[in-house]
Amino acid sequence: MKRRHRAAIVIGVLLVALALIWWFRQPVRPPIIVGGELPAPCRSINFEAVPYIVCEIDLRAYDIGVFHAGADGKAFGSLDKFDKALANEGRPVLLAMNAGMYHQDLTPVGLLIEDGHEKAPLNRADGEGNFFLKPNGEFLVGKDGKAAILETDAYAAAKPDAAFATQSGPMLVIDGQLHPRFEPNGTSRYIRNGVGVRDENTVVLAISRSEVSLGSFARLFRDALNCPNALFLDGAVSALSNGERMLVGGNYPAGPIIAVSAKR
Repeated sequence: MKRRHRAAIVIGVLLVALALIWWFRQPVRPPIIVGGELPAPCRSINFEAVPYIVCEIDLRAYDIGVFHAGADGKAFGSLDKFDKALANEGRPVLLAMNAGMYHQDLTPVGLLIEDGHEKAPLNRADGEGNFFLKPNGEFLVGKDGKAAILETDAYAAAKPDAAFATQSGPMLVIDGQLHPRFEPNGTSRYIRNGVGVRDENTVVLAISRSEVSLGSFARLFRDALNCPNALFLDGAVSALSNGERMLVGGNYPAGPIIAVSAKR
């Protein structure tokens, strides 16, 4: 009986030890932060029981651009570092959001145009992951100040004269239609962010405050935000700041960044 008792204790200790090893080997993600005053173009909404922050940017009143690296050529790396860098340069932003997928070294997976200069080329390759869930596409602001979202093949054919552009994927809405490969409410759920264009003067940024499927996220842009074209930017590391503090997300790594500021 004593041997059985000792064996049970030993087994129990081993199980606890294994559980602790498993727990501490899990990746640690910074806590989600949701709080702070929303910038003027932004509001909170609910759609299909998911809460969002939605920012509707009138390009006649605000400037919007895509950024990746500072004057030293190094990637900002996070929204927090980006906000501080621009504030130190006397160019404070009203809001910033991660704006596309990146490699381990923070270089963009696809096209990046910053202030009229192509920093990374268009990527039309096939591959695994959301970026390659075609059709994917590009968000751009032309040198004429007008915004658009184009599917990648259409972008390649049109060769628009872009001041700012970022490539990501998948497209959420394509000419009023949902991405053909989305399930109505798939099991993949993350905090997600994306960008839509309602018309050439109106850009709509959205980020969920809780986990959401790609199907529901796409319907948000089509049905609630009236965007005929919309592009998925990222999930899990999605973040939004008001230029001073995080509103959604933590101090996550970031490659390309969309930023909005008052007209200069």
